[in-house]
Amino acid sequence: MECLGCNLANKQEPVHVVLEDEYVCCFLDHSPYNEGHILILPKKHTRYFYELDEKTSNSIMNSAKILSKVVKELFKSDGITICQNGGKFDELTHFHMHVVPRYKGQNFADFYAEELEHVVDDIRLSKTKRKIINAVNVLRESRSVLW
Repeated sequence: MECLGCNLANKQEPVHVVLEDEYVCCFLDHSPYNEGHILILPKKHTRYFYELDEKTSNSIMNSAKILSKVVKELFKSDGITICQNGGKFDELTHFHMHVVPRYKGQNFADFYAEELEHVVDDIRLSKTKRKIINAVNVLRESRSVLW
């Protein structure tokens, strides 16, 4: 069975990668709720949260920690929402976690509206990718987050 999530996580489909290690690939959502909306996917096929092995779980959480700090500072968001949808609500049929910058006055119920589509062009995604990678590198150099 072909898995879109596996293809995305292993860069067999075009993605704007902002952070990765041997266990996970983190890239910009192609239809972001807000600029800086990132998906974290394990490279090994996993469907459900409870199926994650310890090393992959740790990598996901560490990536979420790093990226939430970077996104909050970079985009001056009022907060960050980290969420995961499983089962029938997982359109990729592959575990993935969202890191979403949010701003005061936004109704997050809109995030789950099926008709809501925030299409962003590839040029804008490339610019956002570069901003995030630069900020991750600065954070890495300052060692203010455990790597």
